[in-house]
Amino acid sequence: MHTLTTSVRLVAGSCISAALAINCAIAQPAPAFEPKVGQRGKDVVWVPTKQQLVDKMLDMAKVTAQDYVIDLGSGDGRTVITAAKRGATAKGIEYNPDMVELSKKNAEKEGVTAKATFEKADIFESDFSKATVITMFLLPSLNLKLRPKLLDMKPGTRLVSNSFDMGDWRADETVSLNGEACTSHCTAYFWIVPAKVQGTWKTPQGELTLEQTYQDIKGTLKNGNVVAPVTNGKLTGDQIAFTAAGTRYTGTVTDKGITGKANTGGREADWNATR
Repeated sequence: MHTLTTSVRLVAGSCISAALAINCAIAQPAPAFEPKVGQRGKDVVWVPTKQQLVDKMLDMAKVTAQDYVIDLGSGDGRTVITAAKRGATAKGIEYNPDMVELSKKNAEKEGVTAKATFEKADIFESDFSKATVITMFLLPSLNLKLRPKLLDMKPGTRLVSNSFDMGDWRADETVSLNGEACTSHCTAYFWIVPAKVQGTWKTPQGELTLEQTYQDIKGTLKNGNVVAPVTNGKLTGDQIAFTAAGTRYTGTVTDKGITGKANTGGREADWNATR
């Protein structure tokens, strides 16, 4: 009888222990996600941008509280969070849902959830046209795939890329960090989206024909039988500057035309151009 009672108690105790073990297993939280350098994503492997380069990229773009910064492929959120700390409204677009959740937690830890948001999405299917600043750390082939969409953004939009350029679209500025602070992926490329000015314009000075290669322009200014070449032509967002027939022309490009100043030997006058 004693043996039987003991056995019953042992069996009952085992059942209770097993039940507790099952309940503990069920209640056990899943391990926290930890990103690993080199982990595969949709289009690239994840390599975090060094914080020193993040700071430099945002410096190159002159990010302020008036900006809307969008980071394409935002990873752990550090670029978005850094921009938010500068007062900018910032958004990260990231395909990996685990990275998106990690970014949200990081933003919460840094106290910038009011300024920093993250979206699980494909950058090639996303609308980032409202951004004033775009940051990215993608492969050259992806930069080129994005390039037409970037060039269609509002003139003056600033773009910064870690390590990789835009092919024959020459960067307006290139900066490399040296020293122990950064040993790999230490170069940032910066562009300003130029206005579209290619074509023929009517001006009081004659017919202005412009050829455009990204931010570089050339062409001719024709007045009667006199044809002067356009030289030293440059676009900086919606700002245009060039020289023709000894006059330096500067102005602002809008949907309605170009208005600005013409400087000849120190004498300045208004000028304008229409399509």
